[in-house]
Amino acid sequence: MTGLDLAAFVELLACWILWGLPFFFRSRKQPKDREAVTAPAAKWGIGVQAIAFFLAWFRIVRSNPPGLLIASMLIAPASTWFVWRAVTHLGKQWRIQAGVYSDHELVRTGPYAVVRHPIYTSMLGMLIATGLVMTWWPVLIVAAAIFIVGMEIRIRAEEALLESRFGETFRQYRASVPAYIPFIR
Repeated sequence: MTGLDLAAFVELLACWILWGLPFFFRSRKQPKDREAVTAPAAKWGIGVQAIAFFLAWFRIVRSNPPGLLIASMLIAPASTWFVWRAVTHLGKQWRIQAGVYSDHELVRTGPYAVVRHPIYTSMLGMLIATGLVMTWWPVLIVAAAIFIVGMEIRIRAEEALLESRFGETFRQYRASVPAYIPFIR
């Protein structure tokens, strides 16, 4: 293991810890909302995404080329920053269970003005950063494809709820802001 391998790995671990902190601090138990409508199908997407993360962490190569490690060292902090911005802008709207609640508002500021699902964007970035450090590039491509399938399951379930709650306002938002990759519709 080279010094760059070690630096990339340590930074990756630090970014994962920092990435998870906003969720840890916001995951307080909230009172049951009798008017809540949830999307249980989104849990299937989480399961599919878990498979992708397993593949990304599966250490196959001894060392990746320096360019890939440096790319990871840029992507991981950017993804960490993006998730912090997303959770901050989401505020009280963030819940573990995907759904719309009686106090739900459609957030369209900050990262939500760039992509509709910035937390998923940051998750994809962290998956790519992890794979660039930990695994062989063909495995990373498979992991990314699997992750996108899981993300699409979650997005479809969540957006159906948002459309039912916010109607034309959400449809206009969906038409004007990409789902999870900036500038790509």
